[in-house]
Amino acid sequence: MDRLTNTVRPYAWGSTTAIPDLLGTEPTGQPQAELWLGAHPGDPSRIDRGAGPVPLTEVIAGDPRAELGEAERFGERLPFLLKVLAAAAPLSLQVHPDLTQARHGHAAEEERGIPLDAPERNYKDAHHKPELISALTPFEGLCGFRPAAEAADLLEGLGLPDLLPYVDLLRAKPQDEALREVLTAVLSAPREEIAATVRHAARAMTCLSEQGGPYATEYAAYAAVARDYPGDPGVLAAMLLNPVHLEPGEAMYLGVGVPHAYLSGTGVEIMAASDNVLRCGLTPKHVDVPELLRVVRFEPTAPAVLRPGPDSAYDTPVDDFRLYRHDLDDGPLHLCGPQDAPVPQILLCTDGSAELTAADGQHLELRRGESAYLPAAQSPVHVSGSGTLFRASVGGRPQQLTQ
Repeated sequence: MDRLTNTVRPYAWGSTTAIPDLLGTEPTGQPQAELWLGAHPGDPSRIDRGAGPVPLTEVIAGDPRAELGEAERFGERLPFLLKVLAAAAPLSLQVHPDLTQARHGHAAEEERGIPLDAPERNYKDAHHKPELISALTPFEGLCGFRPAAEAADLLEGLGLPDLLPYVDLLRAKPQDEALREVLTAVLSAPREEIAATVRHAARAMTCLSEQGGPYATEYAAYAAVARDYPGDPGVLAAMLLNPVHLEPGEAMYLGVGVPHAYLSGTGVEIMAASDNVLRCGLTPKHVDVPELLRVVRFEPTAPAVLRPGPDSAYDTPVDDFRLYRHDLDDGPLHLCGPQDAPVPQILLCTDGSAELTAADGQHLELRRGESAYLPAAQSPVHVSGSGTLFRASVGGRPQQLTQ
């Protein structure tokens, strides 16, 4: 097992204090948005096995079988990326492709010679990107389309003539068709025209949130988004989606094709190791409307709030990752690596401390904010301590856990 040294990414929407507080470091005054743990080529963690710090990508490439074990079925790479995400402002409204869409999209952009760092590049790799976020603090987000009738009520309640064509569409057509046409119209409208509509909507939402009523809380949330992104068409697109509130320990799963956005809060996020993002709005970055509309699944989806199951895992329908949340106060853990299905794991302590003792005599203490990598060839590890430990692994046949 190896202690990880991880990289913080300073996106503009990030909190200036949440990640420094977790890591026990002094804030810099600048946003610190994401702490990356894993072997993503963009910012791999580093480990030191005696010859100095080495990127985890290089370690895996040196001996894929020992490092990945059964997870090598995903290729010679760690199939998941673990993050701590700290949002002080809304992230972009976005959607992720499925595996077939990612492969075709990546191949097409490679054939056209679009550089990987080009602003108009959609597909950085040929992988899908389902993801899950588990809240460390109260967390606000948007996930999946509302029922069309509910979205119509929300828009009509603003009392703006400019929104009535969208209201009529949402009420007159089948839900999937109506949602597609409204999102297309919002994102394709002339920029100055839609910006004026968004500004009018923001003022109306602010007034209505102060007056109270059935949508007062939601109007307040969307008005806050509009203050961060004045005139952005993504504000209207966001009103088509379900609001989600998570308490610490609760999580939501974000499947491919499902539009979503994180609004505020800190959480532990796990995803398939991919950079493929199609943006819908709430961003100054490139929005490829035709490609976005090809990827989005236009169906109302009630977001489920997930909690850890009896095995401490969040139930997700993909094999690329599995996330566990362990309360060490409930007793010690024994992480076993059965010979028929050894897989790599990453451990992250978010509260208290954890003592890791391997059968081969290795010992490692993880304090709050510290993390460790367990390769597939790792001998069994006993974990004790007090506090909260997140464990990232692959799905399918994960390493067994006894308590």
